[in-house]
Amino acid sequence: MELTIDELHAKKLLKEVLLELMNERQELFFEIVAEAIEETGLAEAIREGRKNQFVGEDEILSILEG
Repeated sequence: MELTIDELHAKKLLKEVLLELMNERQELFFEIVAEAIEETGLAEAIREGRKNQFVGEDEILSILEG
């Protein structure tokens, strides 16, 4: 037997789960959101880096060491 749900019902269930997570496990929810934002930023930095010239490790280290 195969279980299927329509898109509207799936959205409703997802909203309920997210609301419950936000209300009952706020710390976990914020960690998940922060991680997603960091991953998005990293992916964008990688895409930008592929468009531009690469910077050598020595140059990066000299900037970090200041």
